[in-house]
Amino acid sequence: MLDHQKNIPTLRAITAQEQATRVKARESWHLWGIISEFVEAAERLAEVRPAVSIFGSARLTPESPLYQQTAIIARTLSDAGFAVISGGGPGLMEAANRGAYEGRSPSVGLNIELPFEEKGNPYQDISLRFRHFFARKVAFVKYASAYVVMPGGFGTLDELTEALTLIQTGMGRQIPIILVGSAFWGGLLQWFKDRLVTDGMISAKDLDLMQVVDDPLVVAEIIFDFYEQRGFDQGGDEREELLYL
Repeated sequence: MLDHQKNIPTLRAITAQEQATRVKARESWHLWGIISEFVEAAERLAEVRPAVSIFGSARLTPESPLYQQTAIIARTLSDAGFAVISGGGPGLMEAANRGAYEGRSPSVGLNIELPFEEKGNPYQDISLRFRHFFARKVAFVKYASAYVVMPGGFGTLDELTEALTLIQTGMGRQIPIILVGSAFWGGLLQWFKDRLVTDGMISAKDLDLMQVVDDPLVVAEIIFDFYEQRGFDQGGDEREELLYL
């Protein structure tokens, strides 16, 4: 028989009063800092809708065809009445903000403080700064009626799989997830099918949560088609779901 008795210390177990006070104060201020990021996001973004979150590589320059394509998508969405939310940084994030900034609807940047990150781009009508990735990720999905995912690296994949997980598990409402660029995304989607579906790790129908397009001008049409019957307003059940993100 294994002995499962373990000594698991807690914050109250700190016997040195000065150290305990210091630790409690640091943790308390940290928690208040996290709460403040959620509060500011709610105050500034709650009525900015409908909105579309656009993701993509931070490493591409304005000369890149993908930069120009992203700007076209964002401008089209903005002129169609969608606020555009991006990460506020360089590359395709800048392209998304830039296209929306030149359009009719707000350009929103959810900037993250990173040790070696460049400054936020100048094309933001609404600019928020986050220190915590998870608070920023909640803002991306909570206030978005759709995701447009351009080619990108780990951060882009992180946002994509986060949204897929929330929808798959029923913890988030279903929204259009549009992957732009079949040549870029085709290999990953084939791997999803060959490995994740074949090995029983996801259902085949989970692949239907994403749609791949190559024409930037059809992105807005896909989003409008999705909401044609139900409208953009969130139902009571959806608002309840979003409280648990």
